[in-house]
Amino acid sequence: MNVNGHIKSILKALPVKPGVYQYLDQQGVVIYVGKAKNLKNRVSSYFVKQQFDQVKTKRLVEKIADIRYTVVESESDALLLENTLIKSHKPRYNILLKDDKSYASIVIKNEPFPRVFATRQVLQDGSKYFGPYTNGKALYTLLDVIKEVVPMRTCTLDLKPANIKAGKFKVCLEYHLGNCLGPCEGKQKESDYLQGIDYARRVIKGEIVEVMKSLREEMIQCADQLEFEKAQRLKERIHSLEQFKVKSTIVNPEIDQVGVLTIARDGMSCFANWMVVNRGSIVQVYTAEVVRAEEQDEQEVIYSIAQNCLERTSHQVKQIITAVEIEDEIQGISWMVPQRGDKRKLLELSEKNAQFFLIESKKREAFLDPEKNTRRILETLKADLRMHALPEHIECFDNSNIQGTNPVSACVVFKDAKPSKKDYRIFNIESVEGPDDFASMTEAVGRRYSRLLREGQPLPQLLIIDGGKGQLSAAMKALEALDLRGKITIIGIAKRLEEIYFPGDEIPLYLDKRSESLKLIQHLRNEAHRFGLSKHRNRRSKGAIGSELDLIQGVGKMSREKLLRSFGSVAKIKQQTIENLRHVVSESIAKKVYQYFHLNE
Repeated sequence: MNVNGHIKSILKALPVKPGVYQYLDQQGVVIYVGKAKNLKNRVSSYFVKQQFDQVKTKRLVEKIADIRYTVVESESDALLLENTLIKSHKPRYNILLKDDKSYASIVIKNEPFPRVFATRQVLQDGSKYFGPYTNGKALYTLLDVIKEVVPMRTCTLDLKPANIKAGKFKVCLEYHLGNCLGPCEGKQKESDYLQGIDYARRVIKGEIVEVMKSLREEMIQCADQLEFEKAQRLKERIHSLEQFKVKSTIVNPEIDQVGVLTIARDGMSCFANWMVVNRGSIVQVYTAEVVRAEEQDEQEVIYSIAQNCLERTSHQVKQIITAVEIEDEIQGISWMVPQRGDKRKLLELSEKNAQFFLIESKKREAFLDPEKNTRRILETLKADLRMHALPEHIECFDNSNIQGTNPVSACVVFKDAKPSKKDYRIFNIESVEGPDDFASMTEAVGRRYSRLLREGQPLPQLLIIDGGKGQLSAAMKALEALDLRGKITIIGIAKRLEEIYFPGDEIPLYLDKRSESLKLIQHLRNEAHRFGLSKHRNRRSKGAIGSELDLIQGVGKMSREKLLRSFGSVAKIKQQTIENLRHVVSESIAKKVYQYFHLNE
């Protein structure tokens, strides 16, 4: 089927992740919302079928003018977000397919000796609600684990202190089964009961390891006090937690009228993700590219985007969560930078979406306009290294030697951010004795650029030296001798922390680990290391093979090469008869070689 260029570029960039997708028509109206375990496969499947099972699906595809998507952590999260967006947008092609059911949550009731149970009703009664859960089996498995770990009541009795003191209640079967410790008759203190409820809350929140640690400490204490039965019960509860494998993302319904705003940047590329959360549900998601001025810092960018997003949203927002402190105020709205908890998880989800859109936009740009993509990478590198010229021609040097033998220096060349292998060069170090990396670097750099100057060849705009300040100084020495200081930007990259050094600077530059600038520099460094190591191994191997033949007096280079070509190695030459050797070299040379290897036998 025919797919227009805009849709094709989106399909190319879709991530292989779980998420929710929205189809929009020419007017920008959401006409369909769907969830996917794999966004790329699911969305792409709509545009590769030649015929559809339903006429309705065919009409849907014909009306799609744009696609939006949101990446989430799991399939359960995708189901929840899909449900929320369908209720919010009421897409035309979803109406007959989706019901208006609500998903179950777990509640810790706001009452004396609180109960913990599943519910589909979220009431404003001060209780703590966790969920919703899309997987009923996971929910009830979690409740079963809590029941095994924490003895608690399941009755609906009004356990006020006055009622308990008056003796209004009697223990039930649950007490005799050991599932409840009898708070209705005052057999369990409320403080002990609330400690168990705290364990239950932490298990629901996913803090399994912390609960197990607390239970182990309690078990050891009981064993020290010779309370072995209680210690055994605690051990069984720890075992129940260890067996618990179900993990679900928890959304806190107390998070209400909250906006989440994050940005992802790489050089001049910047994407913002905006989410609105009401009663624990994500009701709006918006991700877009941001055009910003170079001089704007992150706080200014976020503040400006926040104002723009607030104008676009139809939902009231009382608080905005961000990753950086914002000093400027927006009337009626507070700013927050969460360090932990559910709000921190929302911030991380927003950051992940912004980062995905940034990465996928670069992939799409590289696919649609490779030249523009290359230009952007080089512009970013130019800005990060504060260069005057665009680094269209980059060279990188790396020394290679093993225990000081056969030292070589590799020079790799990148043009327009891509390897130009025909321009790679290897330098066999000639003037340096022993393992001296600095002197080897000086020789290689000097030989490379003296030749370029002599032949009138263009010089690189950027020179990268694999190593720290020592290697960088050695390379600078060669450039100064050729009067090239200031004519080529030169940096050194140290391997341990990927520090970037400039000549004469004591403090290194640290580039963002995810930045395209650092990735390009690392690509050059790794390519130089690979090329140098391969050439060094070849040279060392050839030296080892021919070393013993070199000791034979009267056997020249051409004769040695003939013998090695014919027999493959020195070991096989040793095994040959004199007649076999005569077929390859002259009789006198054959005698010398044969006598050398067999004289002492």
